Amino acid sequence: MPPTVAIYDASIDLIGERLKALELDIQIVPFDKNGIFYLENKAVRAEEMEVDYLWLSPQINEINKTGAIFDVVLSCKSLGVLQTFNAGLDHPFYAKLAEKGVRILNSSAQGVAIAEYVIGQVLAVLQPIEMQRRLQIERDWRVTPFREISQTHWLIMGFGPIGSAVAKRAKAFGAEISTIRRSNQLSENVDRVGTLTDATAFAVDADIIVLACPLNEATRGVAGERFFQAAKPGSILINVARAGLIDDRAMIAALDDGRLETAILDVFHREPLPMTDPLWVHPKVRITSHTSFAGDGVYNRWDELFLNNIQRFAQGNPLLQEVDPNDII
Repeated sequence: MPPTVAIYDASIDLIGERLKALELDIQIVPFDKNGIFYLENKAVRAEEMEVDYLWLSPQINEINKTGAIFDVVLSCKSLGVLQTFNAGLDHPFYAKLAEKGVRILNSSAQGVAIAEYVIGQVLAVLQPIEMQRRLQIERDWRVTPFREISQTHWLIMGFGPIGSAVAKRAKAFGAEISTIRRSNQLSENVDRVGTLTDATAFAVDADIIVLACPLNEATRGVAGERFFQAAKPGSILINVARAGLIDDRAMIAALDDGRLETAILDVFHREPLPMTDPLWVHPKVRITSHTSFAGDGVYNRWDELFLNNIQRFAQGNPLLQEVDPNDII
């Protein structure tokens, strides 16, 4: 019997023809927004479903029922492999699946978009674009000096698909790159590498600090009082990972005393960020609404990753983006 591959029905509508063209020996099992599976056109509850491979596609996130679908997946009678649209796996859902022995594949599709977001936000801080626009309106002919990325030293914490994509782009500008990762293995586009214990020491000469690492017990609060006290005066902090990496009080203190010049935040402890949160009005904080992933190429890369992996799965080959269960909280 061919392996069962469960896919959200709205995603099948979008990817069905490309999937069919692969001519794989698999049995597609649609499931709807209410968590009902359809095995050979017969409605089946999750508790009765034995699924070999399930794709948590990005369309599930769009219907605002992700939590409910998580519960459905956990209720499945059995599940072999889960491929998710998420890059970070700090939600308890993933830990529960890992404890059951489910193989989990995360996403690299967001890497390019988030890296471009980081570069764009940094350029917006380093270059006086708003001033230049004002001078144009005022017809004021004036030289406007700016900082070059080529003269900056970057500290990128986390070197998965996002961190490596950021490093590639910053290095193209001529920046010096230091990274914090699980091993001290030097990689392309990196000048210096260390592990988590080196984070504070590396912050000393970093002009740009990018948080792109997973949130787990080791990294929670890593950007705290000691880290910010060591940070280079005038440095720029960008968080595109998880809010739990930062001690907000320590960050605000560092902004207020000039240790940090700017904090660019795309993730928060509560989302949407409450309207009363002081971060909205802090003069040195730039807020975006968890939107760094929203590049126009992301959806196609999500689809391509699934199509690549399901082909590998059907042919018995190693899967892309498989996560070590020990790295999941």
